[in-house]
Amino acid sequence: MAAIVFRGLTKTYRGTHAVDNFSAEVQPGRVTGFLGPNGAGKSTALRCLVALASPTKGRTRILGKRYQALKDPQKRVGVVLDSRGFHPGLTAYQNLRVLTTMGAIDKARIDEVLAEVELSEARNKRVKGFSLGMKQRLSLASALLGSPEVLILDEPANGLDPAGIAWLRSFIKGQADRGVTILVSSHQLAELETIVDDVIIINKGKLIASGPVAEITGGERLEQAFLRLTGGGLS
Repeated sequence: MAAIVFRGLTKTYRGTHAVDNFSAEVQPGRVTGFLGPNGAGKSTALRCLVALASPTKGRTRILGKRYQALKDPQKRVGVVLDSRGFHPGLTAYQNLRVLTTMGAIDKARIDEVLAEVELSEARNKRVKGFSLGMKQRLSLASALLGSPEVLILDEPANGLDPAGIAWLRSFIKGQADRGVTILVSSHQLAELETIVDDVIIINKGKLIASGPVAEITGGERLEQAFLRLTGGGLS
């Protein structure tokens, strides 16, 4: 059974299809890159997937169920869609403590995940003093709190410097080695090429291609295949 399913997903805003009859699957235990130009519909599809938006038509499933139907979803699915959701006046620890309380998660996980994303030294620092890259790492920590089976990451490299992007690559590889299913949206194609097993490419709300990287690229670099298939740039 696929870990994540989009089936005929359509999302319309003011008469315009942000996502248009989009169908794709993410296989369990694999890293799948979700690719497309800006405005292609990636973020909208992911928001529908985790019940932050309602499909106009079609359906989505994670681990065989709608996200909102999962029991203890925070322990099954880790989500990073936006790094701005933290209270700026609270410390990193305090923000994560709120999430463990909401998700009935052992608070001992807080220091474990802060260490995993290399934020232990910022444990008691207020989030308003964090750089964008630090907020991205804190978002990743929040996604890991429940030791999820699935990670859904939307542009997790935003705000990261080259060293941070290299760290993110190791982070994703480490999660994959544990058997976590990962769906990651990113414009960092050169980085993705080194870590993804499969890709899903979307453009103007429609599926363009999906499958194993080698099958989609046909010997090209991932960026070359992306440009060929979308007929444009990464803007």
